[in-house]
Amino acid sequence: MKRHRAVLPGLVAAGLVLLVALHTIPHAMAESSPMLPSLQKFTDCLDLIERYYVDKVEPGKLIEGAIKGMTSTLDPHSAYLSKEDYKEMEISTTGSFGGLGIELGIKDGQLTVITPIEDTPAFKAGIKPGDKILKIDGQSTTDMTLEEAVKLLRGPKGTKVTLTLGRESLDKPLELTITRATIHIESVVSQTLEPGYGYVKVRSFQVDTADAVKKAVQKLLKAGGLQGLVLDLRYNPGGLLDQAIAVSDLFLEAGKIVYTDGRNPEDHVEYRAHKDGTFEYFPMVVLINGGTASAAEIVAGALQDNERAVIVGVKSFGKASVQTIRQLGDGSALKLTVARYYTPSGRSIQAKGIEPDVFVEQAVLLPEKGQSFIREKDLKSHLEPPDAEKPEAAQAPDGKARPENDYQLKYGLDLLKTWGVFNRAKKAT
Repeated sequence: MKRHRAVLPGLVAAGLVLLVALHTIPHAMAESSPMLPSLQKFTDCLDLIERYYVDKVEPGKLIEGAIKGMTSTLDPHSAYLSKEDYKEMEISTTGSFGGLGIELGIKDGQLTVITPIEDTPAFKAGIKPGDKILKIDGQSTTDMTLEEAVKLLRGPKGTKVTLTLGRESLDKPLELTITRATIHIESVVSQTLEPGYGYVKVRSFQVDTADAVKKAVQKLLKAGGLQGLVLDLRYNPGGLLDQAIAVSDLFLEAGKIVYTDGRNPEDHVEYRAHKDGTFEYFPMVVLINGGTASAAEIVAGALQDNERAVIVGVKSFGKASVQTIRQLGDGSALKLTVARYYTPSGRSIQAKGIEPDVFVEQAVLLPEKGQSFIREKDLKSHLEPPDAEKPEAAQAPDGKARPENDYQLKYGLDLLKTWGVFNRAKKAT
């Protein structure tokens, strides 16, 4: 089976990725190719630049620039990755990197914060979804690519970076100086909210996330059983597709989890749940918000369509495309969108998002303007469907989830407790 992976969009852009080695690249330069006239124009331009441009330019630099420009005409999740960018992407999937902890996107041509990653310097500094990054260390971000921005934001632990932010609720730009840290995202945290009611938060889908979720639930079961579980996927930017499938499979005995569909036969893949290893039934609530993206939306969609959980919160990000990364001979790579994914019922949530079963806004909002999540539909050149907010006070300084400070979590817990009451009433009748 081919291995599907997803880049952690906190660092480049939300995405599901199939990582494969590329040994040969088909050439589109046959005599009969309709590309031939355009390729001739390209070589003509290359020749003119080489002969007449005021300074001598390395041909390799020109070619890389052309490739970047070519991929920029596609969707926001397709990109050329230099050798260094490719290495950074691989590091990102381990959940450990140096930087601030910001998930970025491009909206209306501006570098925009999709969400700060919880418990990172960016989150603690008060950076909010929807903030426009106008400058990085005094350098304008106008026409800056996501990859270029990531390079400027990353850096050794202890070094500082100054961001100039535009915020809808403020009359003038906000300047923040933030100290970089080693960002290690612990993908899963868990606790008992009340006797019998557990809480598992999945921050991202990394190489060991499914095992971590399994261990967390087993621990909660051993602590006295589960009358209900809250699975928190808020501010989860995605990650590895195989881990999203494995997490869904922990709670589903049978049925579809997700399927993909693209131009090529190998992109038509269906993933199904297996009874072995599935936890025995207990009521579940899944929390989502506008920072719930990509792989996290697969889990929410699978549990919703299979009627395994009640989805609570606000509409999710809305990214339902699959990327493949094909490594090139020099160590660089091409990240291409090759397919769309669909929830078990056949829904495409691309640029739409997952609608919660119970719409619950967070109690704490931005002053006056309310929340302003950046979603897939807001990104430049996003794929069309086929047919802001203040970070929640979900965790206290001790790292524990506090329902009394988190309205969506409190609602989810109350819903689970009500579930138990109605079950008892049903048995009584």
